[in-house]
Amino acid sequence: MLTTKQLQDIETLQKECEAHDGIQLKLNWEMLRTRDLEERDFLYYEENELVAFLGIYAFGSTAEVCGMVKPSERRKGHFNRLFLMAMEKAKQQKFKKILLNAPAGSQEAKAFLNKHDAVPAFSEHQMEWQERPLNEVEGVTLREAKHEDLDMRIRLDVEAFGVLEEDAKAMESRIESDEDTDMLMIEVDTQTIGKIRIKREDGQAWIYGFSILPDFQGKGTGRKVLQKVVKKQSMQGHSVYLEVETKNAHALNLYESVGFKVVHAQDYYLYKNEND
Repeated sequence: MLTTKQLQDIETLQKECEAHDGIQLKLNWEMLRTRDLEERDFLYYEENELVAFLGIYAFGSTAEVCGMVKPSERRKGHFNRLFLMAMEKAKQQKFKKILLNAPAGSQEAKAFLNKHDAVPAFSEHQMEWQERPLNEVEGVTLREAKHEDLDMRIRLDVEAFGVLEEDAKAMESRIESDEDTDMLMIEVDTQTIGKIRIKREDGQAWIYGFSILPDFQGKGTGRKVLQKVVKKQSMQGHSVYLEVETKNAHALNLYESVGFKVVHAQDYYLYKNEND
C-alpha cells in the first residue's frame, strides 16, 4: 500500500514529466489510491526525491504497465531496473497478458518499448467534451446500480467489449462506489440493456465502461445516454472526458457526434513473457 508521501511524490513527478514532454501519462490514480498490500508499485529515490516510478495495474488476468523517469535523470538505467523488477513480479503473478502503456507523443517511451521487443497492440484516445447545446432526451432511464446488477455488468463487459469473463468478474468486483462515483444501469422500457460509470475528481467527470448489449446497439440509445450524462455533469460545473480505442470507429463517431474531441492519445504494446 502506498503511503501519503509516496502518492504525493508520484503526483509531483508526473506533473514534471508531463510539463517537460508535453504529454499526458495514464497512471490510473483511482487504483493507485486504493492499492492492497500486494506489491505492484516500483519506486526509485535519490536523496529523498522520487526519480523513477513504474506501476502494474491488474485487470483480471491482464496487466497494464506504465511509468516515468525524471527528465534530468534519464538514460541512466533507472527505469530499466524498475521494468525488469516489474516483469519478474508479473511473471510470478502469472498474468496471461501484459500491456505496456506509453503516451503517443513520447518517442523515448517508444524507443524503450522497441528495445524490449514489445509489439504494438492498439491505441486509445482521451476525448474532452466541447460545450454545445444538448436537447432533453426521452425513452431511456439511468438508475443506480445494485448488487444484483453485477451479473449484467459482467455480461456487458464480455458481450460489448470482448473481455474474458474472468477478467470482467475481477474488474466489476473491484469497482466500489463512493460519493464521487456513479455506477448507472441503462434501461429502455424497464429492461436493463447497458451501463455507464462516471468518476468525478478535481472538476473533471470521466466516463468509463459505457456499454450497451449488442442487440440494442445502433438504435440511438447510446447517443441519448451520452447526452443525458454530459448535460447533467456539465450543468454541475464539470468538464467531461472519456476514453475510447481508436479501432472502435463506431464509438469514436458516436462520441464526436455529441461534441467530444480528441485531446490526448495512448499507445499500448503487447509484452511477450514466459506465461504467454
